[in-house]
Amino acid sequence: MERIYLLEDDDSIRKLVIYALGSQGYEAKGFERPSDFWKAMEGQRPALVLLDIMLPEEDGLSVLQKLRSSAATRKLPVIMLTAKNTEYDRVVGLDSGADDFISKPFGMMELVARVRAVLRRTGEKQESEDYQLGDLFVSPRRHIVRVAGQEVLLTNKEFELLCLLLEHQGMAMTRDAIMDGVWGQEFSRENRTLDVHVRTLRTKLGRAGSYIETVRGVGYKISGGGL
Repeated sequence: MERIYLLEDDDSIRKLVIYALGSQGYEAKGFERPSDFWKAMEGQRPALVLLDIMLPEEDGLSVLQKLRSSAATRKLPVIMLTAKNTEYDRVVGLDSGADDFISKPFGMMELVARVRAVLRRTGEKQESEDYQLGDLFVSPRRHIVRVAGQEVLLTNKEFELLCLLLEHQGMAMTRDAIMDGVWGQEFSRENRTLDVHVRTLRTKLGRAGSYIETVRGVGYKISGGGL
């Protein structure tokens, strides 16, 4: 039975979510305060965390950053729950390492479906071999990116985007395929999130940024370094 932790200070929401997850076969446990959550994390770790942004003691983004900074929880799936519903807040949450983002109010069956989708998507991800493309070196296993020997720091989503393109080197990927692979099927296709990430990724990669090509009417591909 997969274990799910919920960090949510609203008592009514917490009880409702725990009940809904339990009815679908999950072992769910709720926490009102981050301090209680961290204490539980010292013991048995969950398969997924549902994390509210507005919390006492410390906000959800701070909790997420701590999870992502630890090797033990870096790959732990996290879904953010928040009353905020602007594209900026969604991008900040996802760029901080969240696997999905659900705005309140939400239906319980929608929540369960999103939990299943994230668990399935993260469970299917396989660690791939290192990539060397011209001046660009990427190690998915060690989360390292170098251009001409110099390390480049990327956000989690920028790194996932780069790895996805490298997995399909030389192939034009559609916008929808890229969005599904990096942000999941539930993320809106109507915003400019992908284009913003490609632009910042190209900038951070410097001279290797030119390897990422725009394929008009389709999406993007990565090639170069002698390909």
